[in-house]
Amino acid sequence: MITAGRAVVRPAIPADNDAIWDILRPVYRAGETYCMPRDIDRDEALQDWFAHPFTAFVAELDGRVLGTSHVGANRPAGGSHVANASFATHADARGTGIARTLVTEAKVWARDQGFRAMQFNFVVSTNADAIHLWQKAGFDIVGRLPDAFLHPKHGPVDALVMFQTLKEEPHEL
Repeated sequence: MITAGRAVVRPAIPADNDAIWDILRPVYRAGETYCMPRDIDRDEALQDWFAHPFTAFVAELDGRVLGTSHVGANRPAGGSHVANASFATHADARGTGIARTLVTEAKVWARDQGFRAMQFNFVVSTNADAIHLWQKAGFDIVGRLPDAFLHPKHGPVDALVMFQTLKEEPHEL
């Protein structure tokens, strides 16, 4: 468990499911940042969020879950030394440092688990806030997938691949 600022990141437990769904539901319904069905139901979304090989986390502030992440191996076998992660923040907590706390914790956790790097496979290019935060956290854009995401407002937009080596101490924001 890491305390950054006043937020505490801890492994998610079943009692967090309603709070996690409250965070994921509007993000998935908007369809602007994740390759998930916009009409996905609660149980399917939570099953995906907690699916092996990922470990789910929540960021809590004053007893309220305001963000969630899941971190695990990007690919099996030859790719299992590279972590992957996803993040979502409650609309009420955007811009408060919750996402920064989650990404910092994810990098520490991944390195402690033996991962040598972290890769985000599919960052939607119109998600400027996330791109800015991930770059500030030390991630580089290493690839661009032209028109790979069908954005509900902008049509086909690029997706980015972002990467960071975890051998050294995690980059503090």
